[in-house]
Amino acid sequence: MTDTELSDLYRGYIACLNSQDWPNLSNFVHEDVSYNDKRIGLSGYRQMLEGDFRAIPDLSFDIGMLVCEPPRVASRLLFDCTPKGMLFGLPVNGKRVRFAENVVYAFMDGRIFEVWSVIDKAAIEAQL
Repeated sequence: MTDTELSDLYRGYIACLNSQDWPNLSNFVHEDVSYNDKRIGLSGYRQMLEGDFRAIPDLSFDIGMLVCEPPRVASRLLFDCTPKGMLFGLPVNGKRVRFAENVVYAFMDGRIFEVWSVIDKAAIEAQL
């Protein structure tokens, strides 16, 4: 897979998340996906994302930076949202917050197989 093909695939994945098109998530995420070195599988990954959207009704993934080096993608995702209650253990309770997530993905067979995520929790704390 070329850099451009991987970039297009990743952008399709982000569009899938933003439209909450859960039936098509398996087109982008491997059935044996791991998240931060824990094998959670496609069903666990989907449950995690659905929970994120329940906690943050206006959640939208915005690609701030994207680097593709097959079979890996590194992305800085930007968020500007209004979580309903707790967010990463912080009492946000409907306050609008802006923060970033730095994520590295490894692809296998054209789908995300490994995800390493670091969320800028300090940015959220500074806004509360």
